[in-house]
Amino acid sequence: RPATSIAQRISRLGHRLWIVGGAPRDLALGREPKDVDVASAATPAEIEAAFEHTIPVGKAFGTIVIRSAGVDVQHTTFRSEHGYSDARRPDRVGFGSTVEEDASRRDFTCNAIYLDPIDDRCLDPEHGLDDLAARTLRTVGEPRLRFAEDGLRLLRMARFAAALDL
Repeated sequence: RPATSIAQRISRLGHRLWIVGGAPRDLALGREPKDVDVASAATPAEIEAAFEHTIPVGKAFGTIVIRSAGVDVQHTTFRSEHGYSDARRPDRVGFGSTVEEDASRRDFTCNAIYLDPIDDRCLDPEHGLDDLAARTLRTVGEPRLRFAEDGLRLLRMARFAAALDL
């Protein structure tokens, strides 16, 4: 319900909101999602102006927590990332406007599945649903580059492989 409510408000700003990451992945695997992360082209400033209760947890990276009906929902603006000189965080982010652009910077294909909470439409630009059906954990893009960008992705890989039986 909070994602639907947030999506309706963001649609009045002229943007379409998508549930992304763990929740669509877990639903595809028949599991109960633990939390809901959302993404859209709405900028952090637009999110802060549209919602009364927000927390700028990663505003420079496009991430704002929206408190809705007592639930914290993390909204991240569609983005691209450039350079990882510390092998953990991007040196520069650019806000984007498309699901495809946003999906191309995600870690694993199973975390690049987008679900519209209003009409249940699903977008899967990196073919994460196919990988889940094949019980495969695959990076978005070249694995060596993806792991060099952020060393924690190796730990995430091991955790996802074990927890999701991939």
